[in-house]
Amino acid sequence: MKVGIIGAGQIVCDVLPHLDKVKGFNVNAICATKASKEKLVNLCSQFSIGEYYLDVDEMLEKADIDTVYVAVPNVLHYIFCKKALEKGKNVICEKPFTTSFNELEELIVLAKEKELILVEAVSTNYLPNTIKIKERLNELGEIKIVSMNYSQYSSRYNAFKNGDIMPAFDPLKAGGALMDLNIYNLNFVVCLFGKPKDVMYYANIEKGIDTSGVLILDYEKFKCVCIAAKDCKAPINSTIQGDKGYVYISSPVNVLSGFGIVHNDQSKQVLSNVNELENYNENHHRMHYVFKEITEMIDNKDLDYCGKMQEISLITMEIQTKARKMAKIVFPND
Repeated sequence: MKVGIIGAGQIVCDVLPHLDKVKGFNVNAICATKASKEKLVNLCSQFSIGEYYLDVDEMLEKADIDTVYVAVPNVLHYIFCKKALEKGKNVICEKPFTTSFNELEELIVLAKEKELILVEAVSTNYLPNTIKIKERLNELGEIKIVSMNYSQYSSRYNAFKNGDIMPAFDPLKAGGALMDLNIYNLNFVVCLFGKPKDVMYYANIEKGIDTSGVLILDYEKFKCVCIAAKDCKAPINSTIQGDKGYVYISSPVNVLSGFGIVHNDQSKQVLSNVNELENYNENHHRMHYVFKEITEMIDNKDLDYCGKMQEISLITMEIQTKARKMAKIVFPND
């Protein structure tokens, strides 16, 4: 697989050192804005990337690539994914896939017409710990309550309060707590349980964006609460509670560094020591399994597997879009 990366921001710099561990994932080109030229030169030198571009259309036209990894601000995901698909490239897109359900639906139709792989690079759906939890949900009996909390005080929040609005808090860039943090909770829950019957979103809104919020999903037989905050913090943890036991997660679900299962007939009710947690991730970087699985998906042109992952993303985008509208959060592409 010959990859061209669009973007040179934090996530790209985070994953590049780990991509050489993914067999078959070869980065042949990278593209960003003219302001990032010096950074691109350094990245090419450091990670043996063949060439860089300052124009997306030029890279899509000239570079020796068959796949594009889109890692730009949220509001640009749709347009760059569409450009790449129209040029016959497979697409791996950073989370959140798009800013609305309709955008993703359109991209999936285009990808199917061209028989291309289009998939979201969200770690929650590929981590071995996620897969293991899903396999063992039956141990919990009938699910009653799911509670997720990803609250992380943002270093940019003070600047935001003073009027310096960075992309993470900018409605014009499709920022906010739902899109940045709660999207991980949401992907995880949809991966495990599918589509809920109903959605409610109660958000703290400042300057047109949700700085924190509580997302409630009604699965009829059980209820799910997804909390995310960038304006305050709390211990990050999640639980899945059934009438026979519960799952305990003490890390963000996009990392999911371990989990514990406690059954009702056990005397111990609290897991406090990391050594008590099970971990099947083998200490790889959180994005390792994303790129490993997607590389195999593309190399094998596994459209069925791709379709299953697209369904998770579609449900996630449908919930996200409904939640935003409920909170009256408006993005440019709306």
